[in-house]
Amino acid sequence: MTTIKIALLGFGTVAQGTFNLLQDNAELIRNRTGVNVEISKIFVRNPDKYSHITLPETAQYVTDIDEGLKDDSIQMVVELMGGTNFAKDCVEGALKAKKNVVTANKDLLAEAGPYLLDLASKNGVDLRFEASVLGGIPIIRTLYESLAGNRITEIIGIMNGTTNFILTKMSEEGLEYNDVLSDAQAKGYAERNPDADVEGYDACRKIAILASLATEKTVSYDDIYTEGITKITDIDFKYAEKMGTSIKLFGTSRIKDGKVSAYVAPVMISKNNPLYSVNDVFNGIVVKGNMLGTSMFYGSGAGKLPTASAVVADIIEAVQNIDKNVPLGWTDEKQEILPMDQTKFRYFIRVAGSYRNKEQELNEYFGKAEVVELYGMDEFAILTKEMTEGELKAAASAFDTKAQSRSEYGIKQMIRAAL
Repeated sequence: MTTIKIALLGFGTVAQGTFNLLQDNAELIRNRTGVNVEISKIFVRNPDKYSHITLPETAQYVTDIDEGLKDDSIQMVVELMGGTNFAKDCVEGALKAKKNVVTANKDLLAEAGPYLLDLASKNGVDLRFEASVLGGIPIIRTLYESLAGNRITEIIGIMNGTTNFILTKMSEEGLEYNDVLSDAQAKGYAERNPDADVEGYDACRKIAILASLATEKTVSYDDIYTEGITKITDIDFKYAEKMGTSIKLFGTSRIKDGKVSAYVAPVMISKNNPLYSVNDVFNGIVVKGNMLGTSMFYGSGAGKLPTASAVVADIIEAVQNIDKNVPLGWTDEKQEILPMDQTKFRYFIRVAGSYRNKEQELNEYFGKAEVVELYGMDEFAILTKEMTEGELKAAASAFDTKAQSRSEYGIKQMIRAAL
């Protein structure tokens, strides 16, 4: 039986999950592939850190990266270190050495995806990255394989477990953002510096990758409007409860008539939205194709074994195509993104004071809107008609200016709504 040897770069949580999965399910993988998949070398900075982990006789730790990249017996490199600069050098070196590469590195793909895919193609090998987006949910393979006969028209997803955990706790327990963030950090769901998650940067890179695959061009994360959850309050969820809605952080891309919009932002949704019930640390994503219609995918978007499951799925697919390149359709042609001001939503807007004193002005600037009031609050909320972001900004600015002229406080909060 043929043996495929792998160099594993990094030995953190996901890498150890990958190692365990390959060991525990070795017979299953052999039966399904007809190949013996063997981790031969594990690149780490300090092998002593992992002395408690017993390696099989066929594997060894190495501290020189070239022992994995330049070893002719190694046919596949699995990069699970994270970061961009050193990781890119390693992936680039592996592809040039005609070794298949599997990675879970979303930052690397978001920055250099088309270049590395082109490099893989020129060298007749594959670059696979299922685990880079939504962990154990097989969304990337779905786009380039299962939905290959569809034009993708919409991708909307809850793409970050940390923010979903925080918003779920705020909704269910009426807690404030900072209290839930501290709880998420204590549980290990949020980093000490949580900005990548709570400011939406993580979700931004994920939707950039998915939109690139859907358009077969390059959607730059720098062009995607990104807004996190740090301004969402417990009061917002009190209104949401009364309205029978919830608030989720969405990564969204829509493709219509050759025009593409993409953004990351909190969105208020109703109970009939399929993503309404995606709670806690779970992720969910809705994909629309011009032939399929709507489909939804749900599961663990991170974690040791779910992410390792996606890594091993890529390893198996690469093994089955070891001597050829499978194109994914992601090119370096730049995809233009519509300005956020041209996107359309309804808007949930909280306003200071009494509705009865401001009804005429609100109708003048925002049109006829639904009104929501909470008992005992010196404020109210409206739900506008659908309008463009540019129209909303102009109306809000004019309304606030008039309020300030009377030394009043105007708008307190605005959240996009898909209702």
